[in-house]
Amino acid sequence: MFKGLKVRIRREIIDEHKNLLSKDEINEKKLRETITRILNDILHREQTVLSEDDKQKIICGLVDELIGFGPVDSLFKDPDVTEIMINGPNRVYVERYGKKELTDIVFDDEQQLTAFVYRILAPTHRRVDESSPFTDLSLKDGSRVNIIIPPLALDGPTITIRKFLKEIAKAEDLTRLDTLDQRMADFLVACIKAKVNIMFSGATGSGKTTTLNVLSAYISNSERVVTIEDTAELHLAQDHVVRLECRPSNIEGKGEVTLRDLFKNSLRMRPGRIVLGEVRGAEALDVLQAMCSGHRGALAVIHASSPQDVVYRLETMALTSGVAINLEAIRRQIAAALNLIIQQEQLADGSRKITRLTQVNGLRGTEVVLDDIFFYEIEKVDLEGNVTGRYKATGVIPAFYHLFDKAGIIVPKEIFNKD
Repeated sequence: MFKGLKVRIRREIIDEHKNLLSKDEINEKKLRETITRILNDILHREQTVLSEDDKQKIICGLVDELIGFGPVDSLFKDPDVTEIMINGPNRVYVERYGKKELTDIVFDDEQQLTAFVYRILAPTHRRVDESSPFTDLSLKDGSRVNIIIPPLALDGPTITIRKFLKEIAKAEDLTRLDTLDQRMADFLVACIKAKVNIMFSGATGSGKTTTLNVLSAYISNSERVVTIEDTAELHLAQDHVVRLECRPSNIEGKGEVTLRDLFKNSLRMRPGRIVLGEVRGAEALDVLQAMCSGHRGALAVIHASSPQDVVYRLETMALTSGVAINLEAIRRQIAAALNLIIQQEQLADGSRKITRLTQVNGLRGTEVVLDDIFFYEIEKVDLEGNVTGRYKATGVIPAFYHLFDKAGIIVPKEIFNKD
């Protein structure tokens, strides 16, 4: 009986009182009053009697669900959970310590899950419906969300939530987690301060955006930083940050603002730094040209499985820009613009590590030259998948070492001594 009442009240809230859920901060008092009125109307129409205690259980349960995150609220509060994956109403997975596991949490039905989707979407400018059945967004705490609904998702609404990890904020946190060693951390902090152009590369879930967030904390507070993202995920600590976010097209298919549009506009905003959440298309050529034209210290994310693949992807994306430019000219742009590639991976045991720090060192003939400066060497993987290895220096001193001297930053050359 309680479940049936909750279903009907929830449906009426979603259909008739969406305005209550469309704010960043829901008015709990108004929500509670509305739920109470709907419940009393139903009981009156059906001449049903409930005790005051039973009424309060229904009201409080719905308030908690619609204000918080319903059945998965506890997962948001669990510091060990880094990712929440909801595959329809009956299967909720989480990632803990890099390992995925099925929980015993379920939603009452698809309607409750749909209400949860609406609760997430309401404060944003995003939507999911028949004409736009999937979307990306960020929660207020910085967690990243992807939503895809039927008929594309065959088992019901599917939501993937990557939680924002507040406890990873400094380079020391990355060394504590063994994402890199102290030499690499000192080197990367110096690169940020010296305005080295850096590309953060890796597969989905490898930790590259987290690493960018951490290292961005070392940008000088005196700089004007412009961030450009498809979905806002970055959280910079500086005072003078301008955050730009793409806009999807409206229901008529108009009004879209792309990464490329925002990037071109950002160059007119007197940026001290430009930070791109992800390079994924024709804007790659604009980014390379900006780096070549004096906008130093640019940071950007790209999906690629190796530093060499970063070069290949940049070449391909630049060729789709619509600008009449050949491959040789693109390679010259890459060689002149990009200084360092940070390659990050999630290993077999779930740990996330920076596996290569690779410099872009000009051209050899017509090919872009890549030199590893540091790398992670896997020494053993046991039967349980636990990885043992160590970080090593190759003996290569960065070709952009003069940028440290120019910025007055001391980086001992000894840290590059070959292991």
